[in-house]
Amino acid sequence: MTEKKRTTIVLFSGDYDKAMAAYIIANGAAAYDHEVTIFHTFWGLNALRKDEHVPVKKTFMEKMFGKMMPRGADKMGLSRMNMGGIGQKMIKDIMKKHNAMPLPQLIEMAKEQDIKLVGCQMTVDLLGLKHEELLDGVEFAGVAAYLADAEEGNVNLFI
Repeated sequence: MTEKKRTTIVLFSGDYDKAMAAYIIANGAAAYDHEVTIFHTFWGLNALRKDEHVPVKKTFMEKMFGKMMPRGADKMGLSRMNMGGIGQKMIKDIMKKHNAMPLPQLIEMAKEQDIKLVGCQMTVDLLGLKHEELLDGVEFAGVAAYLADAEEGNVNLFI
């Protein structure tokens, strides 16, 4: 019996285009029957934030971080040529014309393909995020859990 291939991705970036790349690769790997884990840390956690405001108890500093970060994958800016959000709107229009799947749909597809979505618990705590503010089905773990997955990985990426 052959061992199942594994792909792990650390999504550190909070940029729309980089998160899209991570999810395109993850969904492709899952389609090729890989076990896939995406470990979201620091700004990459924004891809997992719910679009709507979730009423949770926070300190003043946690509230400030929450206001400064984009709420949900669709609100993330581009890494280049964002131009105050105009670039992101332009790329989304081009994607629509080419029938390219937007990031929120890529995330849904990942969930349907049983891709393990992990939020870095340390970063969740540092940024003052609460589990309720993140998408359903997200697991929370530390770097040791990621390393355990990556150690057996055939493909390990940092985006």
